[in-house]
Amino acid sequence: MRVLVTGASGFIGRALVHDLVAQGNWVRAAMRMPADIFPRTVEVVAVSDLANPIEWRPLIRDIDAVVHLAGIAHTGAGVAEEVYDRVNRAATAALASAAVAARIKRLAFVSSVRAQSGPSSPRALTETDPPAPTDAYGRSKLAAEEAIRATNVPYTILRPALIYGTGVKGNLATLLRLAQSRLPLPLATLRSRRSLLARENLISAIHFILGTSATVGETSLVSDPTALTPAEIVAAMRAGLGRHAGLVPVPATLLAASLKTFGRADLWDRLGGDSVVDPAKLLAAGWSPLIETRAGLAAMAQAASPRKSGTASLSTL
Repeated sequence: MRVLVTGASGFIGRALVHDLVAQGNWVRAAMRMPADIFPRTVEVVAVSDLANPIEWRPLIRDIDAVVHLAGIAHTGAGVAEEVYDRVNRAATAALASAAVAARIKRLAFVSSVRAQSGPSSPRALTETDPPAPTDAYGRSKLAAEEAIRATNVPYTILRPALIYGTGVKGNLATLLRLAQSRLPLPLATLRSRRSLLARENLISAIHFILGTSATVGETSLVSDPTALTPAEIVAAMRAGLGRHAGLVPVPATLLAASLKTFGRADLWDRLGGDSVVDPAKLLAAGWSPLIETRAGLAAMAQAASPRKSGTASLSTL
């Protein structure tokens, strides 16, 4: 199969390109800053800032399938809603229209669970729940999905949970640094559960939908099957480092008040609230995750190089 991967130099894209090549596919890797990071058989092409109009036709010429990863990948302070819209919706809409004209066999769009829900949900999310994004990032991802559906391109949309793996950034990276430290962490009493997704499992899901006609026209949530509490996440990471969990019981109300004092009420929404994603639809279609969550977290911690161990604090998460 001849595959175009956008966002090819990113956290997901780089690993996906290597995996596609290893499985015998020809890959065109599109990225803003071309770099010598792939085998010589990979065609690396430059793509300008998606906030500007993109000429997609040369990029999808002679291509069978597109995996669209490029975009603003997370919520961030200071990013205007119209920028999210241009990068995540308008560029995706233009790509989908070009893919129709080029008769692409499959457009795989990696959206986000945030297109469906905010940072927490009182019940496990399924595809039957009405989408209710709570920020500009989620709204732009949902709008991108709707733009794809409005075309006649054969598409499959994935809504992944929070993705982890070696080189992860953001809140999980900070939690990993805390796990690498010797600090006792006040998470033992938290009972909230959160779904995560191993990068390897997302890549296996992308392979699955590219090769499965039954997923055409479908939108599916994707996550590791087992949701964990914050305590279990840290315990798994520290197990990968060969250490005990090192968790202490602190009342949830006190932890919530402390985080709010530090101006991190948003973090309490993530630590104190449930965010469980049910991947039953994709599992029923035949997808099988490659890695179990605790083992994946342990492997990530083991592979990561400790950085300034002991200097992080919960307020920085």
